[in-house]
Amino acid sequence: MSSDDLDALALLHDPVRRSLYEAVVAGGGDVGRGEAAEAAGVSRTLAGHHLDRLVEAGLLESGFRPQEKKGPGSGRPAKVYRRARGERSVSLPARDYAALGSVLADVVDLLGAEEQAEEAARRAGARLARRHQGEPVERVLGERGYEPYAEDGTLRLRNCPFHALAEEQPLLVCSMNLALCQGLLEGLGDDPARAGLDPRPGECCVSLKQTSIDIEGE
Repeated sequence: MSSDDLDALALLHDPVRRSLYEAVVAGGGDVGRGEAAEAAGVSRTLAGHHLDRLVEAGLLESGFRPQEKKGPGSGRPAKVYRRARGERSVSLPARDYAALGSVLADVVDLLGAEEQAEEAARRAGARLARRHQGEPVERVLGERGYEPYAEDGTLRLRNCPFHALAEEQPLLVCSMNLALCQGLLEGLGDDPARAGLDPRPGECCVSLKQTSIDIEGE
């Protein structure tokens, strides 16, 4: 565990900073100070102070975009914020499951056991479903860190909880991720065919087709 990680994550204990961080994350890209302030229910000045603190801590990144309005002050770039690309984690005592996951992914690759790995992931999704019977799939995925959001009839997943491994073994990890989601859907009594590979830069490789029930519940 890094003391920098601990200090950075401690900043999110403040409810205003946490709300602003979540507003930026939910924006899925560059979010302006005013947008974040409105979402968190605070003033632009207060939002700017806390957002810059989160940038200093490495939890957010900042940049600038041109103003769209015309007239006095037009063309002056507006400061925007986005989630930082790095990862932060705290474990007491220190643990390194990512290293073990990397080794196991290499073993699967060496043995050519991709089909067995997909079946194991599907079973893991089914076990997850048994613990969450009666819950909508987007809530279950949200609790697992996938950050689902709806877009044009599709339930997309903004975050991949296995991002580090996916960069090392993209084909293996994405196929296992898909199998896990399919096992989860089937275990919840839903159609596993809703889940499919639909990669986007910076997001999970899996997306789910929305049903009429999903859309009505939004």
